[in-house]
Amino acid sequence: MRRITRVAGAVTLFAGFACASPEAPDVAAPSVEAEAGLCVEHGVMEAVCTKCNPSLIPVFQAKGDFCPEHGFPMSFCPVHHPEMGGRPATELSKDDGAPAHGTKIRFKTRDTAEAAGLKFAPAALAVDDGGIEAVAKLTWDAKKQAIVGARAAGHIQTLHVEVGTLVRPGDSLATVHSAEIAGDRSALEAARTRKGVAERSLERKRSIAHVIAKAEIDAAEQEAALASAEVSALESELQAVGGGTAKGYTVTAPIAGILVERQVSVGSSVEAGTPLFEIADPSTLRAEIDVPEAEIGQVAVGQSIRFTFDGSAQSYAGTLEYLAPVIDPETRTARATATLANPNGELRANAYGTARIAVGGEREVVIVPQQALQSAKGVDLVFVQLAVDEFETRRVQVIRRQGAQVYLSKGVESGEIVVTEGSFLLKTETLKDSIGAGCCDVE
Repeated sequence: MRRITRVAGAVTLFAGFACASPEAPDVAAPSVEAEAGLCVEHGVMEAVCTKCNPSLIPVFQAKGDFCPEHGFPMSFCPVHHPEMGGRPATELSKDDGAPAHGTKIRFKTRDTAEAAGLKFAPAALAVDDGGIEAVAKLTWDAKKQAIVGARAAGHIQTLHVEVGTLVRPGDSLATVHSAEIAGDRSALEAARTRKGVAERSLERKRSIAHVIAKAEIDAAEQEAALASAEVSALESELQAVGGGTAKGYTVTAPIAGILVERQVSVGSSVEAGTPLFEIADPSTLRAEIDVPEAEIGQVAVGQSIRFTFDGSAQSYAGTLEYLAPVIDPETRTARATATLANPNGELRANAYGTARIAVGGEREVVIVPQQALQSAKGVDLVFVQLAVDEFETRRVQVIRRQGAQVYLSKGVESGEIVVTEGSFLLKTETLKDSIGAGCCDVE
């Protein structure tokens, strides 16, 4: 049996309305009916019904209290534990502070209701493709990104490019003055001189091999070999820094792309490995998608994805390429990735947006205007008109928002009249801290 409580409520209208005494007989205050208890459809306590509130599923899964067979918390699953009556063993808080589903707001007179200035729209039936929405973030494609670092200690002598410059492989980015490289260059020249002397000495001794001991020729060959090895080693070291110059070396671009970041200025001191520049090719970007834990079972590599990003009305197509085998313990999401073509450079790294993953399974949903949706204590609400002076609160499950429309999976039926402009007014009447707070009447 449903329990119904009646509480006097308050209507806070607009500026210019005078507040009347709650005891005044001509006050046009509405009444509020609050309904609580079990979810009639699923047979468990409405506040913890995981069918109506799938966002609760990860909470119970994290506690190890979930029945995947029936989709309810195992501790009070109505199939496995009918003795629990669909209620958890530990008594919950009476409510979450948000208006209960079915809470009614009734104005005492039709005139007051009409004076509230509410506007309405019908809820419409639509077909949803069953897609899953998740947060997406754009990053550079690692295969087309390079962090260019210093190859040896020194200081920046000259910068040849600025941020935004289009570069090609081998283009000069900066000149680094390096005593270390200058020393290596001097050592290389000395080693080359020693090598020349040793090779000429070896040639002379070989030419008089018939009058000198073989040990002298062997020693000359060893000296020439050591000198040659020293030259090769120093040349390799200098080659690693681009060949070097008399006083340093030139930093060059390893890939084609745009210089997106410069981390040093002329005169900056650097050590070997210090990051100097970042180059990226923006023709393709990577999208990192945070798939909610409760939805992972429906997601698979190869599914198509439609992306929309903040600040852009255009959508972009991609394919899910990777789904991580691990859940982030803090966000309770799994990382998925996709590659997006960006030939015109419209997309930018670090932009946030929404990824809609096509998982199949069309279903009928209800669409209401964005203005009809209100949020109270973290709960999404819509207000349905029952009569000229009577309205009912509905807790709704939002599937997604698209433009000026909101897609709902539960809470409102197609054809019902929802409040659009002025729905915030009704929300304030259903909150506990406003119920019984008095009333206002038109002057």
